[in-house]
Amino acid sequence: MGLSGCADPAVEALRAAVDDPQRPEADRARDQYRHPFETLSFFGVRPEHTVVELWPGGGWYSRILAPYVNSGEVKGALFAVHFPAEDASEYQNKSYEKYRAGITEDPLLEGIYLSRLSKNPDTDICKAGTADVVLTFRNLHNWHAGGYLIDIYQKAYKCLKNGGIFGVVEHRKAGATNEEMAKTGYMEPLVVKSQIELAGFTFVGESEINANPNDTADHPEGVWTLPPTFRLGDVDREKYAAIGESDRFTMKFVKR
Repeated sequence: MGLSGCADPAVEALRAAVDDPQRPEADRARDQYRHPFETLSFFGVRPEHTVVELWPGGGWYSRILAPYVNSGEVKGALFAVHFPAEDASEYQNKSYEKYRAGITEDPLLEGIYLSRLSKNPDTDICKAGTADVVLTFRNLHNWHAGGYLIDIYQKAYKCLKNGGIFGVVEHRKAGATNEEMAKTGYMEPLVVKSQIELAGFTFVGESEINANPNDTADHPEGVWTLPPTFRLGDVDREKYAAIGESDRFTMKFVKR
């Protein structure tokens, strides 16, 4: 079940975290595409939860999650598992260092427990059976292209408590081939659902919160053609800006 009912203090706390004026203007501008209140409500994230966010990137969701899990009488915790140290690109290392610095410099990232994902299948993303929720946003295509997507699903399963939630948001293209998924950033939702179930999870439900019917998922530079990346620069920029950010599926799974 997701969050529901105005009488639940968690609903008010989540709304406060999303509406926090300290959030950067650039973050807030993307709420129309990423729908953080609705998405985290659907996943059922609560202030007392131990949450693991896989590959948090620049911290867009972390700046909502960290204050939220620190807002209740019973405190939760946010564990951020960032880009791997092995074979990391210059971009990934810089992103990690910026995020690490933000934990001490940005009050919205305060209190986060930071680690780096390991591609070694024998390592864990957290102590087994300790997390209430594992979340990842628009990262599955990277792990698919890297050849370790299934391993991440298995690690997420091991990390969660029984009854714990695995929530994923990803760029969507029905019928996408393996090659298309690796190159375009769009993932085939039925393939994703099947693979996560094979890792041991039970499918709870899917939401259209992050759908965008204007996105054809057929662009010269894949998902990166669209905002916020605009990989083509000024070429047809107005057209792609009018489409908006990508069409995305939002799936919720549970560890039984």
